Amino acid sequence: MPFEGTTPIAPPGRRRIYSNEGFRALGAHLEERAEMGFADYVRAAVCDPLGIGLDPEGDPGSGMRASLADVLALARELLAPRLVADETSDEMRDVQFSGLPGVLPDWGRFDPLDWGLGVQLNTPEPTWMGARASRRAFGHFGGSGTFLWVDPEAGVACVALAEREFGDWAKSAWPALSDAVLADSAC
Repeated sequence: MPFEGTTPIAPPGRRRIYSNEGFRALGAHLEERAEMGFADYVRAAVCDPLGIGLDPEGDPGSGMRASLADVLALARELLAPRLVADETSDEMRDVQFSGLPGVLPDWGRFDPLDWGLGVQLNTPEPTWMGARASRRAFGHFGGSGTFLWVDPEAGVACVALAEREFGDWAKSAWPALSDAVLADSAC
């Protein structure tokens, strides 16, 4: 699926294409399978157990808002999962459709650009997760200027929230912040 819109640009398993529309389709699939609304499911399965105050009424593909404390609670859950089965956590962190090339928005083309289930896996060349992150690191960043990554090998997670949309500033600030967090955690 394209970044926005519903007309597929490639069959599944052929190209890695980040798509807000794909996350919207995932939200619709979740509603169908769970037989409840997306927001109700997220509230019951994630927000309430983690004590997160996020209002999940937003679009599953973009636009949700949360406090730093809420995103850190999610980061702690991703670092040491207790809400999902180990198999599900492993699937999220493991490469899905191995070897697919793709474009990391505003960073360039990578071959491969590995993703787990809903999260980007760290690339061999340093990008937004910095040069110190292990190959097991995973996370997600958005056009809103925010990111969350988790490095299971280091036992560290990092969250950055911003009031400034993603741009050239982030391409230097995020890797530097990520490397500083990992350097500090190694002390």
